[in-house]
Amino acid sequence: MSEYIFLYRGADRGGSPEVMQQRMQKWMAWMKELGEKGYIKDQGQPLERTGKLVKGKQKTVTDGPFAEAKDAVGGYTLIQARDLDQAVELSKGCPVFDTEDGTVEVRPVMKLSM
Repeated sequence: MSEYIFLYRGADRGGSPEVMQQRMQKWMAWMKELGEKGYIKDQGQPLERTGKLVKGKQKTVTDGPFAEAKDAVGGYTLIQARDLDQAVELSKGCPVFDTEDGTVEVRPVMKLSM
């Protein structure tokens, strides 16, 4: 098994308390299913929409770690999967796809030998 990180983008965080509750229940059910099947290594956390970007040799600091709101990483999960294809298949159940611009970036975690 290899490690992969899911980076969630485009999740709609607005709506009534009822809508937000329904959305959260979908996320919890999906995470529970992945966990019960042994795929989750670290459930991760949602990320705040604020932040700073430190860039370049001059270490210039600007507000916001992203160019456009739709490109903001809203959260992450570290999973274990047989290979990249399986990780991609697992990501397809993510509730982020309930929104038109929801995406999951699936990235292999590089193994470093120290």
